[in-house]
Amino acid sequence: MALQVTRDAQVVVRAPVHAPQQEIHRFVAEHEDWLRKQIARQEQRLSSHPPRSREEQETLRQKAKETLPPLVRQWARQIGVEPAGVKITSARTRFGSCSGKNSLCFSLYLMEYPPDAIEAVVVHELAHIRHKNHGPGFYALIRQVMPDYDARIKTLRQ
Repeated sequence: MALQVTRDAQVVVRAPVHAPQQEIHRFVAEHEDWLRKQIARQEQRLSSHPPRSREEQETLRQKAKETLPPLVRQWARQIGVEPAGVKITSARTRFGSCSGKNSLCFSLYLMEYPPDAIEAVVVHELAHIRHKNHGPGFYALIRQVMPDYDARIKTLRQ
């Protein structure tokens, strides 16, 4: 059996089809403290990042289109890499990604964060052009070009 609290703070219970209801209820009750904490966490996230209207999303998208390509060019020169392209998405679960072909994607929601955090995500994704993993070499490269990376990225997790 498994429990999940979704992004909109809903509880999902997964159990085998023939599991007795009594066993399912017992399982949920045993994890009640965990569920309360996860629901509170998701509700806090929702209150600090409420869903955006189409107009607000388009404003963020425009800001991302103006902000991110120049940052990518600047940091790519410093790191010594060349991305294949930059795309803006409406991804809700990740701020950025780097494809196997070195194309970068950034979420328009990244624009809701301070410039230092935005730059940290840009550097993170550019570092994936050299290192396709999160190993020691990857973080060594990031910290070489951005010594305060950890402090910058911490803002995204708050």
